[in-house]
Amino acid sequence: MAVPVAFFALFFAYPVASIVGRGLKTGEGWQFGRFGEVLSDPAIGQVLWFTTWQALASTALTLLIALPGAYVFARFDFPGKQLLRAVVTVPFVLPTVVVGSAFLALLGRGGLLDEAWGVRLDTTVWAILLAHVFFNYAVVVRTVGGLWSQLDPRQEEAARMLGASRFAAWRKVTLPALGPAVAAAALMVFLFTFSSFGVVMILGGPAFATLEVEIYRQTAQLLALDTAAVLTMVQFVAVCGILALHAWTVRRRETALKLVDPQRTSHRPRGAGQWTLLGGVLATVALLIVLPLGVLVQRSFATADGFGLGYFKALTSAEGGAFLVPPIDAVWNSLEYAVVATAIAVVIGGLAAVALTRRAGRFVRGFDALLMLPLGVSAVTVGFGFLITLDEPPLDLRASWILVPLAQALVGVPFVVRTMLPVLRAVDGRLREAAAVLGASPWRVWREVDLPLVRRALLVAAGFAFAVSLGEFGATVFIARPENPTLPVAVATLLGRAGELNYGQAMALSTLLMLVCAVSLLLLERVRTDRTGEF
Repeated sequence: MAVPVAFFALFFAYPVASIVGRGLKTGEGWQFGRFGEVLSDPAIGQVLWFTTWQALASTALTLLIALPGAYVFARFDFPGKQLLRAVVTVPFVLPTVVVGSAFLALLGRGGLLDEAWGVRLDTTVWAILLAHVFFNYAVVVRTVGGLWSQLDPRQEEAARMLGASRFAAWRKVTLPALGPAVAAAALMVFLFTFSSFGVVMILGGPAFATLEVEIYRQTAQLLALDTAAVLTMVQFVAVCGILALHAWTVRRRETALKLVDPQRTSHRPRGAGQWTLLGGVLATVALLIVLPLGVLVQRSFATADGFGLGYFKALTSAEGGAFLVPPIDAVWNSLEYAVVATAIAVVIGGLAAVALTRRAGRFVRGFDALLMLPLGVSAVTVGFGFLITLDEPPLDLRASWILVPLAQALVGVPFVVRTMLPVLRAVDGRLREAAAVLGASPWRVWREVDLPLVRRALLVAAGFAFAVSLGEFGATVFIARPENPTLPVAVATLLGRAGELNYGQAMALSTLLMLVCAVSLLLLERVRTDRTGEF
């Protein structure tokens, strides 16, 4: 427990607390009056309103669209199901700037819909909402579908035999059982959309800004650290409340139900209604997920001279002036950073998961919630905090390349913990006790008892950590050096510059990053430790 606690204290709590302290503390003392001044500003009020409203709307729309998909993945067996599960998960691990790029290519000025029908949604809230559904579809499908696949269908069948209609049986039997999973999924979607940055920054334009976008503007453009500190604290309080509710719903989901083997609950679609439902879900996936990704690929090949590799070839040259090095170097930089970040995340997350498995109490539950904070607390604040705080011996890291993997690892650790924790808890404790009685040290018990049982889960955890590390943007945009840009930073930089070549290169880099993430997800599906579909 000591190593994970020290890691989060040093590289998360310390930078965030320092940057907030610098914003609120002056030579005259703490300026708590800034809270009232900032929060009473009509412009900030508009940001808070839009942040909350779009998160609620995005969550409701995601649930509406994704719940039928959760049912299909939970109850139906059909050819290509494993591949389709990987496809719907690709958007979740894509960098938010790539998601923004995909919807910009589909809905923006000169995009597919603009060229075909003159429909342009790049600066409307609908583009943001659809992008959020695209990004979070897998959260609902995997979280709710994972539990749905383990619910015993005979309970609903018994209600039907007692005279209940199909809808009444579902409403009175299945829905209450799914409640904790639906609530957990809704809270995670709300968390991700409440703290949305890359998607809103690319699609929102000057008229729309979330808290995270406003924190970035106040920090990087206006250097108003006091305003940024107030907004960071507001976001921190909101995220803590969301995570507390999420932890409560997860505990209810883990303890309230008797579950069965998912293989016993799935079947081939039967009847016209079930085949229609499957067709509708496949059509939704095609339009919502495959189409934006396909348009992204199409734009990367559509040069002024026709379809070709012109934009990809241009990535090998630094003549455009956007970078000090050829943009293609961002690919290798991102891969190198992600490998190091994955190693850090697996070590820290693995140790944390082991500690959470073998200990109990309020402190342990609090630390479990702490591990989730990097997913919702301002990544912009973390990145800027790195630059401000890690600049003196013995931690003078501001000029070091390790800053980027450290920031990425903060995002990867929660996925490692959430992947390994259920598997570690499923290991029979009597095996560890027997090994200890026979004289094995704690390290040997882990190596010879736990590791063989959780090896596949460890590979899945490492894969998720690698994928999300590739896509980290909020903190990396501050700390990635100009001569060593990462892929998300390079994409955002190119999209921020005028010119067809810059746009085409951004699409090409986004396509490369999407392919890496897709391959990672396909490999993960082959080594999964279960078939419930959960993360």
